[in-house]
Parts: sequence; structure tokens; C-alpha cells
Amino acid sequence: MSKVKEALDFDLSSINGALVSHCHGDHAKFAPEYLKAGIDVCSSLGTLNTFKSDSTHHMRVMSKNKKYNIGEFIVMPFDITHDAPEPFGFLIKHDECGLVLFVTDTMYLKYKFPGLNNIIIECNYCQDILDSRLQDGDTIDMVRNRVISSHMSFETCKDVLRANDLTAVNNIVLIHLSDSHSNSALFKNEVESLTGKNVHIGESGKVIDFNISPF
Repeated sequence: MSKVKEALDFDLSSINGALVSHCHGDHAKFAPEYLKAGIDVCSSLGTLNTFKSDSTHHMRVMSKNKKYNIGEFIVMPFDITHDAPEPFGFLIKHDECGLVLFVTDTMYLKYKFPGLNNIIIECNYCQDILDSRLQDGDTIDMVRNRVISSHMSFETCKDVLRANDLTAVNNIVLIHLSDSHSNSALFKNEVESLTGKNVHIGESGKVIDFNISPF
């Protein structure tokens, strides 16, 4: 929460709301603090029910495939596949950034998304790296099995990009890379070659100009 305040020069009035994909701590740890600060936290009922907070009037329940107005943003959540109660990905539309796809912590995507302008997508692990670490004894079967059943692989990420019309896409941001089972340079280079787009690795503090087009 402190980093969010610093990034906004401690002016929380500019926040229209906080979208939460699912309840796991690395994505939702500070949601109760946002609620306490008077920020609307928007997510599925399954996710919101996991938060312990007295500020329930700032919880905004969303249903999949319905559109919501959050400030000047139009947001449509959709269902994804993860080991959490009712996890969401989001389509986010705004005049300045166009249509943005945000998806993390899912094994795959069953939808295609026409008209995208910017993409933020999980690229968690490389199957070859994961299998090599298992063979070398640097990870265990339980970890490997959870990773492949609940996160998006490098190959699946590329399949998702291939399946969608990227004509109007400006930026692709690869997020949620595993510390142990990924290769950021490889991922970035191959996705750039595949798509011909501006490709970024999502990192703390990184600022990306999410304009609607590269022109």
C-alpha cells in the first residue's frame, strides 16, 4: 500500500477502484487496506468473500461477462482457470489506452478478444526449464504439478497471442514470470519475433506508455 501511495504522490483521490483477479496473497494481500482507505475493491463474490474487512460497503461485486463503469473505465471480467474461488481476467476500456486485456494466473484462455490495443498477460514458466529443474532435484513434483495446472506457460502465452488479432495492439507486457522457471530475455525476444510488437517484462516500478496506438 505504501508503494501505491508513493506512486500517486499520496493523492488517493485519483483512484477510481482496484481490480482484484483472485484472492491469493501475491495478488490481493493489500485489498483490506484499500477497503479501509475508502477505495472500491472490484472482484468476484468468490474473491471478495475471502477478505476480512469491516469496510464491506467498498466491496463491489462483479459477475463474469458483464460490463461495469469504474470512473472513466469500462471493465468486463471473464472467467479463467486457477486454483482459487471464482478468479477473473479483465477487459479494460478507456479512451486513452483503448481496449486492454489483463490476464494472470490461469492455465489457459478459452476466449478470443477482438479489437485489442494493449495486452498484459501471464508468461509464468518454460516447460523445459521446469522439467530440467525437476530432473536436477531443484524442485519437486508437487510444485511442478501445481505450476502447470494453474499458471500460463510460455508456449500457451504464445498460443494465446497467435489466436488473437494483434493488428491494433501497441504493447504486450509479460507478467508474473516465475523466479525459478522462466527466462525473461528469451520470453521477450521470442514474443517480439512472433508478434512484431513492443514487448515489455512487467517489473516493479516500470512505467509504460499505454497509448492507444504506436502513432
